[in-house]
Amino acid sequence: MGNCLNCVLSVLKLLFWIANSDAQGLTRAVNNSVTAILVFGDSTVDTGNNNYWPTLLAKANFMPYGRDFPTHSATGRFSNGRLATDFLASYIGLKENVPPYLDPNLSIEDLKTGVSFASAGSGFDPDTPKITNVIPIPKQLEYFIEYKKRMVSAIGEQETEHRISKAVFLVSAGTNDFVLNYYNSPPRQLTFSITAYEHFVLELAINFLQDLVDQGARKVIFTGLSPIGCLPAVITQKSSSLQRHCIDHISKAARDFNHLIEKELNNLQERLASTNGAKFYITDTYGPLDNMIHGAGSAAFDDVNKGCCGYLGTCAVGPVCNKYVPVCQDASKYVFWDAVHPTEIAYYKVFKSIQPTIDRILRE
Repeated sequence: MGNCLNCVLSVLKLLFWIANSDAQGLTRAVNNSVTAILVFGDSTVDTGNNNYWPTLLAKANFMPYGRDFPTHSATGRFSNGRLATDFLASYIGLKENVPPYLDPNLSIEDLKTGVSFASAGSGFDPDTPKITNVIPIPKQLEYFIEYKKRMVSAIGEQETEHRISKAVFLVSAGTNDFVLNYYNSPPRQLTFSITAYEHFVLELAINFLQDLVDQGARKVIFTGLSPIGCLPAVITQKSSSLQRHCIDHISKAARDFNHLIEKELNNLQERLASTNGAKFYITDTYGPLDNMIHGAGSAAFDDVNKGCCGYLGTCAVGPVCNKYVPVCQDASKYVFWDAVHPTEIAYYKVFKSIQPTIDRILRE
């Protein structure tokens, strides 16, 4: 009898593990109270909002984007498949993939468990989204306020406030401010030294995070900048020789900015601790991607400084990464999908690196 019972228990445990795992083998968290994931920022977390916005350059709703997505279709994600936020939502157990807020077909159930308000090409500097005519971050906040009103109409004010207070807010932006704007904008460089610009963007980022808290956010993740000097497009533009290499002074701007915002977020949390108890978490994307490019993790990839999509993988992004250009056969052997954005496997590895932080959030 005892052996039979042990066998049944073993089978039940196996079934439970299967039920809480996705196709990538990502075991899901259990017993958590997170109600939704609400995402703001740029192309690293835009799941298709730009599909519904009048921008010509910052779109990815055509093949080969989305080639390895579960539906094998271009969703507007700037990658071959899922983004880190999709893995996060799946891990928490909310949904398999985070939909874009501007999708007109979303149901109230879609809204309840979270959406992305992000827009590829956006940034904290108000000049940044103007470059490719995308959704400014203050407009993303307006959409969130609209989202709350839609929720109140559907489930009531009290339940909406509860769900917002238990939601995870994730902000991923800043790369475009430096790569697309500052290092390609003589007016910005005449106005600011790089140190002054870092502080300028920092102040705007902190103000936005404060705005989210004012709107009810209590669990806020800020995604630190990656080694932006190692983006294939930056290497192509800034390398002074035929030897492709990361541009360290540009990556240094990302490191410095990450250090500054970590310090400011700690200060902000201390100021808010006695009032609303909001908590901030900065996640490290610099380290994991740097490891894939320079460290031990680079052994898993055939190429770490060129994208899978486009002629030689050095400058294709957006409309230039299309069905008419060469694309590698196996994107999992590349860190970058196009000249700016990581592949699905790289996003997955980044997610795995921040999973301990997610577990901490779920326990608190």
